[in-house]
Amino acid sequence: MPEIVAHRLARFETPSPIDVVILGAGVNGAGLFRDLCEQGVDCLILDKADFGSGTSAAPSRMIHGGLKYLETGEFRLVAQSTLERNLLLRNAPHTVAPLPTLIPIFSWLKGIGAATRTLFGSKTAPRSRGAALIKIGLSIYDFYGARNRVMPRHKLMSRKAAISTLPAINRNIRAAALYYDARITRPERLVYELVADGLKANERSAAANYAELVSAENGTLSFAVEGKTYGVRPKLVVNAAGPWIDHVNAQLGSPSKLIGGTKGSHLLLKNDELVRQLDGRMVYFETDEGRICLAYEYLGHALIGSTDIRADNPDTVHCEESEILYMLASLQALMPGLKLSRDQITYAYSGIRPLPRSDAAVAGLISRDHSAPVIEQDATRPFPIISLVGGKWTTFRGFAEEVADTVLSRLARARKVSTRNLPIGGGRDYPMSTQARHRWLADAAAKTGLATARLDQLLSRYGTTALELAGDGGQGMDAERLPGSSDTSLAEIDAIARREAVQHLSDIVMRRTTLAIGGTLTRGDLEAIAKVAGHALGWDEARRAREIEQTITELTKRNMMRL
Repeated sequence: MPEIVAHRLARFETPSPIDVVILGAGVNGAGLFRDLCEQGVDCLILDKADFGSGTSAAPSRMIHGGLKYLETGEFRLVAQSTLERNLLLRNAPHTVAPLPTLIPIFSWLKGIGAATRTLFGSKTAPRSRGAALIKIGLSIYDFYGARNRVMPRHKLMSRKAAISTLPAINRNIRAAALYYDARITRPERLVYELVADGLKANERSAAANYAELVSAENGTLSFAVEGKTYGVRPKLVVNAAGPWIDHVNAQLGSPSKLIGGTKGSHLLLKNDELVRQLDGRMVYFETDEGRICLAYEYLGHALIGSTDIRADNPDTVHCEESEILYMLASLQALMPGLKLSRDQITYAYSGIRPLPRSDAAVAGLISRDHSAPVIEQDATRPFPIISLVGGKWTTFRGFAEEVADTVLSRLARARKVSTRNLPIGGGRDYPMSTQARHRWLADAAAKTGLATARLDQLLSRYGTTALELAGDGGQGMDAERLPGSSDTSLAEIDAIARREAVQHLSDIVMRRTTLAIGGTLTRGDLEAIAKVAGHALGWDEARRAREIEQTITELTKRNMMRL
């Protein structure tokens, strides 16, 4: 067990009181953990797997304001989403950046009647959205995004300009619209950073990954980490288990039927021509069924997605053949001038969106808004349970703030700190201008002895926490690189393994770094990483071999990697 985890858990070796237990360390749970810790609330956050390894690891990697939500009349959600997008661009600049987005338009007036019906409650989405409807939507979108604006407003492009911009586009195009949202490069790592920030803010709080909830009896929650059992007596429990919410409530003795999730899958393609034509932009388009899909460059590959299929078993979710064919065919229809094929796939991933139960005929019309229903305490359970239903990556901070205020009210506490302008992890003191970046790099070079070019690479990867990671291994170890990933050093791996609550090899390659999804990972890399991590964490040779094989099995079977 990592030292940072074991040290904080020691007080629970005998059942001990605590203010709040959060079950589930995805982005919503981690965001709430950080917020409450900043208020001085003692919290324990637990996850049955690694931090940020469930639904939070399977997004489109967009930080968006929810343009499509205008159609279903969720104006409050759009207002919140656009604000939170703008705040994240400032609070997490090391991993969130603007994303110019192109909408191909194939008609002028289609969709207005259907969109109006949807706005007033129709359960069927429009099959096509023309230029007039898109113009109206983007104008409203710009209006809602005006608060803390950091990006330009939208503009329309002619057919000629659209074809010039995307030469492979379907020639039936009539026009295109360009607007701005944002993307996140390392969502899994940001979840860990939220947890780490919470631990720094409150020394009496604790966090544990790979923690199994054993029982909930007489006001005591028992959980096990690496075979050792702990006990805690909370004043309040927050169920942030995402698609597992109903299962966790049943474990707590309070069955519920809150979740009716849908499955989303994504592919990464090695297609240099597609990446070249995208040129840093995202293409945001609709299929014949009215499903919104996307394609944009991510770590040198083309990320495409996504599907939206009703599903409710997050433990077995994976990208199925029918989804692969659907995504490739949809993009091929949009851009027939490109060669797309299954053998270009370098990585695939899937997740269950923890949406509220709904009778909507079309999965895409299920609300992406969030709520926090409360199951009050009773004679057998002396603590209330707040379940975090729905929500999405962009709005996690706002959702956390809402729930934290509810928790503070129930604990008769006052808010001490606003998280609205609070940087996250490596975004703290991040140099935003070219001059500030040069100054930071010069100072870091003086402290670590590393070349500024190398520090620039680490700053882009980890934000200002790069200084901690670079300082641990020393210049000599930093010169030693992974055999197949020449820009990743053994010093980075050693520091991550010792400092960042790592329990398994997959934690490093899939969540603390982008080595797996980035497409450069080899078996030789895994062996080198396992050796360094094993030395830091005390793994014997048999454990190292198991970690390598387990990681390879997961990456090949669930993520379609070829190692």
